[in-house]
Amino acid sequence: MIDLKLLRKNPEIFYEALKKRNYSTEILDKIVELDREWRNYVNIVNNLKAKRNELSKMVAKLKAEGKSEEANEVITESKKLGDEIAQYEAKEKELEDQMYNLALYIPNVPHESVPVGRDETENVEVRRWGEPRKFDFEPKAHWDLGPELGMLDFDRGAKLSGSRFTVMFGEIAKLERALAQFMLDTHTQNGYIEVNVPHLVKRETITATGQLPKFAEELYTCEKDDLFLIPTAEVSLAALHIDEILEENQLPIRYTAFTPCYRREAGSYGKDVRGLIRQHQFEKVELVWYTTPERSFEDLEQLTRDAEKILQLLGLPYRVVALCTGDLGFAAAKTYDIEVWLPSYNAYKEISSCSNDTDFQARRGNMRYRTKDGKLNYVHTLNGSGLAIGRTLVAIMENYQNPDGTITVPEVLRPYMKTDVIRPMK
Repeated sequence: MIDLKLLRKNPEIFYEALKKRNYSTEILDKIVELDREWRNYVNIVNNLKAKRNELSKMVAKLKAEGKSEEANEVITESKKLGDEIAQYEAKEKELEDQMYNLALYIPNVPHESVPVGRDETENVEVRRWGEPRKFDFEPKAHWDLGPELGMLDFDRGAKLSGSRFTVMFGEIAKLERALAQFMLDTHTQNGYIEVNVPHLVKRETITATGQLPKFAEELYTCEKDDLFLIPTAEVSLAALHIDEILEENQLPIRYTAFTPCYRREAGSYGKDVRGLIRQHQFEKVELVWYTTPERSFEDLEQLTRDAEKILQLLGLPYRVVALCTGDLGFAAAKTYDIEVWLPSYNAYKEISSCSNDTDFQARRGNMRYRTKDGKLNYVHTLNGSGLAIGRTLVAIMENYQNPDGTITVPEVLRPYMKTDVIRPMK
C-alpha cells in the first residue's frame, strides 16, 4: 500500500509513477480530493477540542469561585461541543476509510532503476546462462512427448475438472515430486527456512499481500467461509508477520515453501492453452524475504541468484530480464523475470518472477521492525519463484528428450528419481 503521508507531501511522486505504469490517475485524483476534505475536518475537530478545553478550564475556575450555576451552563455548552466533535470525527473516520479503500487500488512506486517502457516488449535483458541445445533430430513439444510416454493425460484432466487441468502418471509424476524435493533441499541448504503453510487464507491475509481487491476475479473463493485458495505461497509467507514487530537483528528472514497454486487465469483465454504452461492448478516452490529498506535491493539480487541456481544445477539455459514500468506487477517496485529456454516455443518463457515489494505489503499488513536505536520502521518484503515446478518439468522434458522418445534425467535429480532415463509406461 502506498504511503498516504508521503502522498500528502509529494503527490507528484505518485502521479509520475502511475504515468510510467500506464495507469489512470482517476483514483489518485479522488484520494487527493478526499484527503483535502479530511484535513479540513481534522482542523475543525482540533479547533472544537481546543474550545472545549477552554470551557473545561472555565468550569474549574467558576466552581472554585463558587459560581455553580454559571459552571453548569458552561458544562451544558461543553457537552454540546462534545456531540458536535463526535459528529465531525465520524465524518473524519468515514473519509479516512474511503481513502484507505481507494489506496488499495494504487500500485507500488517503481524504483528509479526500473527501465521505463510501455509493455513486455520494452523489458531489458540483463544476462543469459547456457546455450540452447542444438538437436540432431526433430524435437517434440511436451504436449506430444508426455502423452506418448503415457504419463501426461490432458483429456482425463479435462474430464475431472475442465480445461487447463492435467493428470500425471508414473515417472513424470515422480519427476514433479523430485523437483520439489530438490528445490527445497537446495534452498534450505542455502539458509532458507522451510515452512508448511495453509492453502486457504482469510480475506485480510490476501488483501495484505496485494491480491485483493484489485485481482478478485483471478482468485478461487470459498464464499461460505470467506476463504481464498492461494495463487502462490507468497500470500501465506509474506503475511506470516502481520501485526508483528520484528527486531532488526532478526533480519533478513528467508522463507521457502512448496504448495499448489490456484489461479482462474481470467482474461487469458487463447494464451498458452496447450500443455502445462498455463494451468489453473500448478505447484511451485516460493522464496520470500523480510529485510530492511537499506539492503532490500541488494537482497533482491541475491534472491534472484538463488532462483537462478536451480536452473544452473539442472543445466537448463535461461535469461534474466528486468521488467519495465509498464510490465511491472502491482505490488512490485522492481522485478527480474527468469525465462527458461523451451524448444517447443523456440523462445524463452518465464519460470520465475523475483520482486522487491519494498514496504507495500508491510503497510497493508502492519509488519514492522524495531531498529537498534528503538525506532519502528516497516519491513521490506521480497518474493520469487524458486521455481515453478510445472514449467521446470516442461523444460526438462523438452531439453533432455532423446530421439527414441525417452527423457534423460538431469544428474542432480537422479538420487531422487533412482533412475537416469524416463521410458514409456508399459
